[in-house]
Amino acid sequence: MNEHDKTRLGKTLWAIADRLRGSMNADDFRDYMLSFLFLRYLSDTYEDAAQKELGAEWPKLSEDDRRSPLTVWYAQNPDDIKEFEAVMRRKVHYVVKPQYLWSSIAELARTQDDDLLHTLQKGFKFIENESFSSNFQGLFSEINLDSEKLGRDYKARNARLCTIIQEIAKGLGEFPSDRDLLGDAYEYLIGQFAAGSGKKAGEFYTPQQISSILSGIVSLDSQEPSTGKKQKLNRILDFACGSGSLLLNVCRRMGKHGVGKLYGQEKNITTYNLARMNMLLHGVRDTEFEIHHGDSLLNDWDILNEENPAKKIEFDAVVANPPFSYRWEPNEALAEDFRFKGYGLAPRSAADFAFLLHGFHFLHREGTMAIILPHGVLFRGGVEAKIRKKLLIDGNIDTVIGLPAKLFYSTGIPVCILVLKKCKKYDDVLIINASEHFEKGKRQNMLLPEHIDKIINTYQYRKEEERYSRRVSMEEIKENDFNLNISRYVSTAEPEESVDLAQVHTELTRLAGQISKSTWKHNEFLKELGLPELPYPESRKG
Repeated sequence: MNEHDKTRLGKTLWAIADRLRGSMNADDFRDYMLSFLFLRYLSDTYEDAAQKELGAEWPKLSEDDRRSPLTVWYAQNPDDIKEFEAVMRRKVHYVVKPQYLWSSIAELARTQDDDLLHTLQKGFKFIENESFSSNFQGLFSEINLDSEKLGRDYKARNARLCTIIQEIAKGLGEFPSDRDLLGDAYEYLIGQFAAGSGKKAGEFYTPQQISSILSGIVSLDSQEPSTGKKQKLNRILDFACGSGSLLLNVCRRMGKHGVGKLYGQEKNITTYNLARMNMLLHGVRDTEFEIHHGDSLLNDWDILNEENPAKKIEFDAVVANPPFSYRWEPNEALAEDFRFKGYGLAPRSAADFAFLLHGFHFLHREGTMAIILPHGVLFRGGVEAKIRKKLLIDGNIDTVIGLPAKLFYSTGIPVCILVLKKCKKYDDVLIINASEHFEKGKRQNMLLPEHIDKIINTYQYRKEEERYSRRVSMEEIKENDFNLNISRYVSTAEPEESVDLAQVHTELTRLAGQISKSTWKHNEFLKELGLPELPYPESRKG
């Protein structure tokens, strides 16, 4: 399916969401809508695998029989169910009972069955607690099917769910069954809900155009980016992963066998669940990712809490879009934390450097880290200046990229990307000022593919271009007191055109003579007509 059809499906589902949510808060309706898409994906994937596994045993139903073939097979083969499900757990890593499949749920909705709501509740519980070998407890914890937002009583809520599910099934029915398509639709809807959420969107979504820059950078060889993409990234970390779109973007960039395992951490419970669904929706198996619900600043994830360097887990790539200038509560214990010791604690008013140091601590010596931060980290004083200076002196800041304003849903301010390495080859800092390279939009500006490619290409080959990029020596940075304000090094201002004063004087003298001659000629006509004459220029007086 081409990009046009993918966008068309996304728009179709968005129109359904916009039409059906009524007075319900967009964020609440988002959780219902995306959960149903997730159920459809799990069901399609499971039924396709089941059909292959059962082969000739797969029931062939008449056109007017709307039951799932798996429902019929379960009824006909009760003694074989246990063995069949064991095989399915090995092959697709999960099980969905026939009554909880999307096709069964959609049929209950079509027939306005009074038991739809109860069946959905049981189905969600089954998926959370029994479907997977891994623990997906709480996956649907934010989906309250008993909420009065759906209706005053059970009957009203059941009826509303019947309508929503029927419309989604109808919308999806207009397109071919394509599992990748559902993943793309899920991403599209996350983006649309993010656009409608304004400032809150920064909690869960990094625009794909910016994700593409980060993934393009970390996928390249860390020591010699010019040699191209690494063959494999064994471990990738996003410690503020939101809905997981940034991790998935790196996955797409690396290709099917280019990633070992994805690791993400997310503080917001709703967004944490979105991320887990998003991974599975894009074909990432439960054994190929770990998403932790917790606070990165407090480092409450057990696998990251190992102080012994020999046992510490490290990542080939670290990507992140943490909350900008987040207020936090550093304490004495954190001052001694192995992540911050030797650098200092970021100020209470802005945890930007705390996030950066957290991710940097777990970066492998041959890895690359790319993090999105507000411009303030480049020039603010106090303890932030001390942290910045140490990172520069230690040779850890490889590249600084300035982006245009109004690229994010959550803020209109321009932001930057810092690229960090523990062992970098070059002793200068590449500074890219891409602030003028974008397509202007009404509410938001856009980076086109050529803008994204130009940034990645400039980083990859360490190119220098007037008013765009420069390799800045550490001596020059030191002279500027380790201030990394981009415009100090790469100004986008057009140089003023030089003026030849002698040439200007000659031209003005010529024009003055021409004016004087024309005035004299005009006055001759005025004399003949008996009209007052025009005054002569100063040079003709007397």
